[in-house]
Amino acid sequence: MMDNPNMGGMLKQLRQMQKDLVKAQKELAKATVISEVEGGKVRITVTGDQRVTELHIAPELLEAGAADRLSKLVKQAVNQALEDSRKMAQDRLGPLSSGLNL
Repeated sequence: MMDNPNMGGMLKQLRQMQKDLVKAQKELAKATVISEVEGGKVRITVTGDQRVTELHIAPELLEAGAADRLSKLVKQAVNQALEDSRKMAQDRLGPLSSGLNL
């Protein structure tokens, strides 16, 4: 069996890509997106690794009888923040995976 002279270069490139990926994942864990609904009455902050770090609810939404509306707004804000977080992760990790030529 012949040794492939390009194998060493490929392994070096893969190790570098792995380092870059780990670095990007650490950066994503620190990066955040903020989603607001209804003019900021409900605001949620989510990290690039999909963790909710802050949830703001305007006091007027805590009034009696507003629970149904509040529930809908929180769900909307969470879903938007998670979608934004996934997009941020894809934007940052996509260039790393494109170098794999898969």
